[in-house]
Parts: sequence; structure tokens; C-alpha cells
Amino acid sequence: MSFWENFWDIFWWFFTACVFVAYLFGVFAIIGDLFRDHKLSGWWKAVWIFFLCFLPFVTLLVYLAARGEGMAERSIERSRRDQEEADSYIRRVSAASPADEISKAKALLDAGTISPEEFARIKSRVLV
Repeated sequence: MSFWENFWDIFWWFFTACVFVAYLFGVFAIIGDLFRDHKLSGWWKAVWIFFLCFLPFVTLLVYLAARGEGMAERSIERSRRDQEEADSYIRRVSAASPADEISKAKALLDAGTISPEEFARIKSRVLV
């Protein structure tokens, strides 16, 4: 066997592997989109899954052509909703209100843990 025959065999193997991975990505994206779409009835979802099993490449192309725009809209909506939930959670847990900070500092002052000067410094930092 010559070098070029081995090279093209290796090239063909990598090309086939890339196409297969892209196909799997498409199938899982479509299945995820099917179950994310609440407007589509269960029977239509079952029909799409059935055809994905028995005519996979044709069904993948037909689905992307027929429902690709809605697929993008649902993905954008999901991403926006996830970002809003993450932002809301971060805002809720990250920073206490100025009143909470001052009350914590006052409790430390009353316990004798900090001096009145430190309390004043904390209070001025929080109120700025």
C-alpha cells in the first residue's frame, strides 16, 4: 500500500466521522426542539420521531426546512428565559441591601466586635 492510499483512507474515515457527528447533533437538536415545542401535539411529535428512526436523513432535512425558523425562535426564547433566571438569581443572592449591611454592622458594634470608628466607616461605605 502506498502513502497516498493510506492518506485518502484516513481522510475518508475522518470525513465520515465528522458527517456522522454532525448528523447526531442534528438529530438530538431536532428531538430537543420537538419536546420543547408545546404547540405541537403528541401525535405529531410521535410521527416526527418515527420518521427520524426510519428515514433519518430525509426527515432531518425536511424538519429543518419546514420548522427551522420556529426552531431558532424557540432556542432564542429559551436562552433569553435562562439568562433572565440566572440574572434574577444572582441579584437575589449576591448583594444585601444597605439596611441589612448597616444592621449587621450595628450588631457587631453592640457585641463589641468592632469599634465605633469601624462602624462609621462601614456605614459610610454602604451609603455611598
